Amino acid sequence: MLSPWIFGFLIFTLGPMIVSLALSFTRYDVINPPEFIGFKNWALLFSDPLLLKSLQNTFFFAALHVPFAIAIALALALLLDQISRGAGLFRTVFYLPSITRAVATGILWLWLLNPQVGIVNQFLHLLHIPGPGWTTDPNWIKPGIVLMSLWGLGNTVVIYFAALRQVPNELYEAARVDGAKPWAQFFRITVPMISGTLFYTLVINTIFALQYFTEVYTMFFRGQESGVSEDALFYVIYLFRQSFEYFHMGYASAMAWLLFAIIVVVTLVQVGFSRKFVYYEGAS
Repeated sequence: MLSPWIFGFLIFTLGPMIVSLALSFTRYDVINPPEFIGFKNWALLFSDPLLLKSLQNTFFFAALHVPFAIAIALALALLLDQISRGAGLFRTVFYLPSITRAVATGILWLWLLNPQVGIVNQFLHLLHIPGPGWTTDPNWIKPGIVLMSLWGLGNTVVIYFAALRQVPNELYEAARVDGAKPWAQFFRITVPMISGTLFYTLVINTIFALQYFTEVYTMFFRGQESGVSEDALFYVIYLFRQSFEYFHMGYASAMAWLLFAIIVVVTLVQVGFSRKFVYYEGAS
């Protein structure tokens, strides 16, 4: 029963990973045979200013996206949990952006965030607030991308909603009898009981943020050869350009393995901290 998955994993995941690791020690442009160059690609990783800039942009985006995504999705799930009628309709509405094609999302938000005619700045203008240059001002490019990324929180909202429905009502009833206020119930009952789900979404959203690509590439780099701000250059975009635009396959392979190592380290750190705040019912 496991053999189809094992076969697919070996051929389409583990195999390409091993090949990419081997290519990271070569100079390879797809046309000519790979040329072994030792650790030159790996040494270049730590001296490439654009790579360091793309890492900085990616970490900045992840540091904003992950907490905002978790907080907003949890708030929406709590609101859904209070609705007795029409909850299914609202779940569908919140989930719809998650199934929108990433390229379509990028094009849509490129229009919404347009500094001159975008709806976002038009709305701010109605409030007598000067709209920033979401796609042109280096100080606002990454916040604008974070704003766009929060549009597709449907998956996380549905996950939190399902977790909230599993919290026993008896716990809330006992807390109310003891005089616990709503905030106390939230932090003493809700958060501990769904802490496993919170941890899961923390890991998943972090991995997602570190690999954010399609929407940003569509907005800023599709068909653009120059003139794009470096503040929109995320790590996976730079990796993609090195491999499929410049055909530096060896260097791109080294970049891919560096990203893999970063994700593993970040995940292990999160797992370590999870032992202090994640509660599993029935665990000793």
